[in-house]
Amino acid sequence: MSATVDILDAIPSYDAPEGGRLGDAAVAAYRQAGVLVLRDFVSSDSCRRLQQRANELVAEFDPADVRSVFSTTKQTQLDDSYFIDSGDKIRFFLEDDAFDESGELRQAKEHSLNKMGHAMHDLDPVFDTFSRTPELAELAKRLGFDDPVILQSMYIFKPPRIGGEVVCHQDSTYIYTEPESCIGFWFALEDATLENGCMHFIPGGHKLPLKKRNVRKQDGRLVTETLDATPWPEDRKVAAEVPAGTLVIFDGRMPHLSAPNQSSKSRHAYTLHVIDRRCHYPAENWLQRSDQLPLRGFA
Repeated sequence: MSATVDILDAIPSYDAPEGGRLGDAAVAAYRQAGVLVLRDFVSSDSCRRLQQRANELVAEFDPADVRSVFSTTKQTQLDDSYFIDSGDKIRFFLEDDAFDESGELRQAKEHSLNKMGHAMHDLDPVFDTFSRTPELAELAKRLGFDDPVILQSMYIFKPPRIGGEVVCHQDSTYIYTEPESCIGFWFALEDATLENGCMHFIPGGHKLPLKKRNVRKQDGRLVTETLDATPWPEDRKVAAEVPAGTLVIFDGRMPHLSAPNQSSKSRHAYTLHVIDRRCHYPAENWLQRSDQLPLRGFA
């Protein structure tokens, strides 16, 4: 780790700004830490509506149709076309430990899913309404976007007892632009605690090099290339225990992770990844869209 990188001891937290008009102090804190917590950004009613819609979509999903597993520890999705082609669709990904020895789900399907992704914000009206608000548009403006577009959305279930570990990583590994512009908007739809596998960040770690690039080869395979093998300073990680309704914003280079959820409580969350349309988006990035579903901003 470079001696010039200032690893911090805390995640800056603020009350949600009125109208998304983030103040200069909050912007400066975000620039320094690479992560920012905004309390009470969305209402409990909004959280419940999104959860209800997610449950409706899950009810229509038949696990027998697909056994795609999402795992950051085994990287099973690297040769999984169901995952690779999901950039402009709504698809479901099961937990690594969802199945028992006989190939049956260990628990109900709604408690077996890792996530749903990656275009709910463009394909479902309830997710569209949640994802596109004047407050989020103003936040993006205050954070320096010239022409923000929402590249992908993910509904994270982190189910009880089998919610999988998410190893330390940077989102720019997967969502890369030149220059880098990826920012994550992570909404806690339920309370996120140490007990149910809350997120951890390394504040200031966004100033570290980009460690890996996930690229799509000409034959369609995804390959993760190592750019910097220096270990993460995980001894400096800080837990982001936040109540439902909180928005956590973090830079695409921000190292983050979460522990397994072995509790009896789920930890539902919703994530948007935003990039600047004025930046180059390489054709070798895994997430690609058809011309029938062009990228849109917050309007």
